[in-house]
Amino acid sequence: MSTARIGLRCDAGPQRGVGHLVRCLALGEEFLARGARVEVFGSIERVGWASAQLAARGIPLHPGPDTPEGLVEAARRHELDVMVLDSYELDPAGAGALRAAGVVTLVIVDGDSRGQDADLYLDQNFGADTVAPANRLLAGTRYALLRDSVVTTRPAAPRPPAEIGRPRVLAFFGGTDAVGAAPVLTRVLLSTGQPMDLTVVVGRPEIEAELETVSPGRGQSLHLVPPTDGLPALIGAADLVVSAAGTSTWELCCLGAPSALVCVVDNQRESYHRVVEHGLVAGLGELPELAGTGVDGRTARATAARTLQSLLTSPQRRSALSARAWETVDGQGRARVADAVLAAVRDRTPVLNP
Repeated sequence: MSTARIGLRCDAGPQRGVGHLVRCLALGEEFLARGARVEVFGSIERVGWASAQLAARGIPLHPGPDTPEGLVEAARRHELDVMVLDSYELDPAGAGALRAAGVVTLVIVDGDSRGQDADLYLDQNFGADTVAPANRLLAGTRYALLRDSVVTTRPAAPRPPAEIGRPRVLAFFGGTDAVGAAPVLTRVLLSTGQPMDLTVVVGRPEIEAELETVSPGRGQSLHLVPPTDGLPALIGAADLVVSAAGTSTWELCCLGAPSALVCVVDNQRESYHRVVEHGLVAGLGELPELAGTGVDGRTARATAARTLQSLLTSPQRRSALSARAWETVDGQGRARVADAVLAAVRDRTPVLNP
């Protein structure tokens, strides 16, 4: 087969976040390593970090078609063999239109295929049970899409128990923290009263402005940093990570990071409960409850603070989380996905016009 031509259709922005782009980027890195041509179709709005990621890899960005007809036209114009669709907003008919036009189509989903007709379906969530033809479904963390910077940072073994007087804590909530989780969880962390060096990744200026009003307690420090390519290294150096239950969950697992997660949006809920119930991470609850006012809000925050206090003071509990997480995600998921996609290309009779 000649050089494969891969299109990735995804978007990123302050309200959308960057999760779709990050997992497409991970798959794009795998295809690039195999000599394929990779292009992104979509919009990246006011997220300089995300645009820089594409530029650093030499991946061109084209305006993202939103209609089935537009997707097919873009595939024809760029002579694509494959289109990867990663969006909750695109017309579900787009996958079928591409497939009918002879383009191998992979749709990345999170529990709901949205009625899309694709050659392959990828649901990388733990215990995924997406309804799709079994021979076309890549399901579970065996297929988790992780970037080079995560895979190369993966430790050789999970973390052993270690007594630490002043734990290093990292908190981050996606590339833009679209729902404003950082101020809420920063206050909950500091409310434990436990000594800690807390680093918070700040996705937006308004989040930074609010966090600058927060005062750490005795034996606590608070450091604010912008989104960074060095996030895997920060995760590796942290004794505890607090994050959202999105695509970064699989990065944390691969790195064996002792983690406590919060469910920040509805489409994270099912995966959040699964990873908590199986002991891959500790659960802090759902953001609307943690941010709530009145008795319910205070109760939710107090419960989360007790969970965090237990983690901060128990090396054994942090080590147990690290072991279960590390064993669940091996970092080879994107290679398995690329193998399946390229096999589908070999099996497909081209019908696109040159």
